[in-house]
Amino acid sequence: MSKTDNLPKPTEAELGILNVLWDRGPSTVRDVHDALYREEGAGYTTALKLLQIMHGKGLVVRDDSERAHVFRPAISKERTQKRFLLDMVQRVFDGSPSQLVLQALGGRPRATREEVEEIRALLDKLDGTKP
Repeated sequence: MSKTDNLPKPTEAELGILNVLWDRGPSTVRDVHDALYREEGAGYTTALKLLQIMHGKGLVVRDDSERAHVFRPAISKERTQKRFLLDMVQRVFDGSPSQLVLQALGGRPRATREEVEEIRALLDKLDGTKP
């Protein structure tokens, strides 16, 4: 188990900030505010307070060597997605990943041809029929 497995799951607002950091890379509070809150009129202090809370939880790392603190995610997007997915499989699909996949593929919107090909390639790899 890695150190990041013990971190609390991010809230919806925290996920929004993490998405900004994953997409843009290390960012200042102003960068995060402009990306998420400028249009809705939320204050700069909203982004600052959330980033401070996230830093306290260990979800972000803060570089305070510059005047404007720069934040970067302490956890990868892939690890976060996996963590939420495993939790959902346990809570919603009685621990059955196949039920999750069947629901996802049978619903709307339909998977694109490219996505179906990626899924087939993964299944072949898991099945051991292709390298």
